[in-house]
Amino acid sequence: MLRLLTALLRSLLKGVHIMSDQPSANNMKNTEKTIVVPLLVIATILAGMLSPMQSAVNGQVGKLLKDGNASAVVSFGSGLVVMAIIILARHSTRKQFASIPGKIAAKKIPWWNWIAGICGAMVVFSEGASASVLGVATFQTTLISGMVISGLLCDRLGIGVPEKQYFNFPRILGALLAIVATVLVVSPNWEAPKVIALAILPFLAGLLAGWQPAGNSAVAQETGSMLVSITWNFIIGFCVLGGVLLVRILMGDVSFSLPTAWWMYLGGPLGLLSIALMALLVRGLGLLLLGLASTAGQLIGSVLIDWLIPQLGAQVYLVTVIGALVALIGAGIAMMPAAKKHVAVDKLEN
Repeated sequence: MLRLLTALLRSLLKGVHIMSDQPSANNMKNTEKTIVVPLLVIATILAGMLSPMQSAVNGQVGKLLKDGNASAVVSFGSGLVVMAIIILARHSTRKQFASIPGKIAAKKIPWWNWIAGICGAMVVFSEGASASVLGVATFQTTLISGMVISGLLCDRLGIGVPEKQYFNFPRILGALLAIVATVLVVSPNWEAPKVIALAILPFLAGLLAGWQPAGNSAVAQETGSMLVSITWNFIIGFCVLGGVLLVRILMGDVSFSLPTAWWMYLGGPLGLLSIALMALLVRGLGLLLLGLASTAGQLIGSVLIDWLIPQLGAQVYLVTVIGALVALIGAGIAMMPAAKKHVAVDKLEN
């Protein structure tokens, strides 16, 4: 599935704008094909639209089950089933997955990369606990604020990117505009203290989620397969969430029953597709630029969901649309320093 997505991305982008880094006198024999960063930003915006879809589904599951923890277990469980089928169907991925214990013991990459799934678990838990109350747009933009701050710091510290990306005016301004967009979209429903208390949850999740693509990418490089990395991500998240839910059930704090509507199991598959695309794109964009571009997609998707399916989201206000536009402007400003940067096509396959 991921190879198909990669091939499709390559073919589409080749047709639009493929350039050469160093023209060669011998029929460009050693020329490296590259992709202009703005095209990767567009791909990230489209991938970002998957996130509000997942939030809407998980929010409704949480509303039905009346428990964010139970909703998160359903979401991670459905995603894990899909990934298990994909992994077990291929000899190469079965072998790569079986190598994980040895690679963890070898300590070739920092141990925290192996638990990046906890970040996703926090996001999915917050979706089930607050998305149906806050509305999809409000939830997503609060989440985004945390992700932007996290991405800015991770890029500066060189976490998950080939080299440190220093602060400059466009990057800081882009991050500030993303936060302004968050405030604009949240403002119509800013009814303290309930909304403020609920909004803290996705904000904290965003602080963790801003680093998650770097962890997933590191595991993918170590195992040689992004599919294996995503599966491991779901296993970690499911074990953490499932363990907490099991303890709560044994203590009598919660009762658990599976939802009957088929679409309520789409949260996991939507999440894994989002993780795959973000892990694929982070190497070419850096965490901050990835976060800002996905911000635009998330806000556009959130507004569309709240507008077209009001029973899943909330009323769309003028400031909601303005906030989405501000986020788009912020993403554009932040990408200015990298607008002439090129990323090798081959890097997207690793």
